[in-house]
Amino acid sequence: MTSVSPVPNVTLNDGNTIPQLGFGVWQVPDDESYSAVTSALSIGYRSIDTAAIYRNEVGTGRAIADSGVARDELFVTTKLWNGAGETWTADSVRREFDASLERLGLDYLDLYLIHWPRAAREDYIAIWRAFAELKAEGRVRSIGVSNFQPAQLSRIIDETSVIPAVNQIELHPDFAQPGLRAFHAEHGIVTEAWSPLGQGGALLDDPVLARIAEKHQRSTAQVVLRWHLQIGNVVIPKSVTPYRIRQNIDVFEFELDADDLVAIAGLDSGNRLGPDPDVFDM
Repeated sequence: MTSVSPVPNVTLNDGNTIPQLGFGVWQVPDDESYSAVTSALSIGYRSIDTAAIYRNEVGTGRAIADSGVARDELFVTTKLWNGAGETWTADSVRREFDASLERLGLDYLDLYLIHWPRAAREDYIAIWRAFAELKAEGRVRSIGVSNFQPAQLSRIIDETSVIPAVNQIELHPDFAQPGLRAFHAEHGIVTEAWSPLGQGGALLDDPVLARIAEKHQRSTAQVVLRWHLQIGNVVIPKSVTPYRIRQNIDVFEFELDADDLVAIAGLDSGNRLGPDPDVFDM
């Protein structure tokens, strides 16, 4: 593997760094994740984001092992699926963590996330304490959360004094979450965007984005990814198409101007595509 990554790093609140643009494998079947991750790593992606519930940690791990990229050049994230019906303890968290490591074929993780707050059950505090223990043991370098709201973030910070390094949330121009991003900035939490392209739906056909894309001789997807980078998000686009995988990382040689950013800000409708974290408990 000879490709050098063009992606800059973002420093986390624990001193570790994360590539600002990575590769996600949500909804990628395990037997396709190997080729998708292999393609991504071959052209310079160094951050790979998966999750236990995606059921593709095995294929993802095989691609990592066969890539030829040194482990210390990679940033691997997975997530604890804290599903309904489970009563979480330090031991059960540790079992799930060990299972993910085994499926990935790794000795440690770069980032481990609580996948959902399950706010009605409030067991995320016990999970978070177990995460802190895993970090203290050096088994994971950074710990964070996904889909947490300010109230839940405040509670884990107040009760444990351990601030998440990352909150991975739904975020795209149609759902820009300025209030939550401001909370993150205030507390030193990095914002990481899932579904950064609005799941490839109507957003990418928006005429405002089309005009900006034509202006810069880029695709609308590239414009959206560039917007994420310029407002400070970490972003993890997903694709199984080699052409789009390559196109999504080719966003570091142009820059949106102030008028572009204002126009994109005007697209925010406040409409989610995914579940509401305050009620989701599947």
